[in-house]
Amino acid sequence: MKVLFVCAGNAHRSPLAEALLKKVRPDLEVDSAGIRVAIPISEEARKYLEREHAEQYLKNIPESLGSKQINEYDFIVVMEQRHKDAVLSKCPECEGKIVVWNIEDPYFLPREYAEKIYEQIKEKVTELAELL
Repeated sequence: MKVLFVCAGNAHRSPLAEALLKKVRPDLEVDSAGIRVAIPISEEARKYLEREHAEQYLKNIPESLGSKQINEYDFIVVMEQRHKDAVLSKCPECEGKIVVWNIEDPYFLPREYAEKIYEQIKEKVTELAELL
């Protein structure tokens, strides 16, 4: 089973989700990508994954959605509706594989909100790990 997480820049939400799922479900192929990659993976995400003992699963550099063979994934999790729209523009046949989590981007919020968003992602990943 191949799982892809998608967010805006592959700097906060999707690489965090990828690392957490890799930790709890090493039997799955897990990846992440951003619609537009412009910044490095956030220090906040790195620190959170260190506390979760999952930092070894974090990718080194963000990757773009354009670099992925989207149709090869069995399950695609997007953080917002606009990410789903971007995936569908590249892979219309992926409609049935996509789930929208509706998780806000911490990049635009004060730092103290990032922790809450990361906890929300962790809960969603835990639920997903049990379903797959």
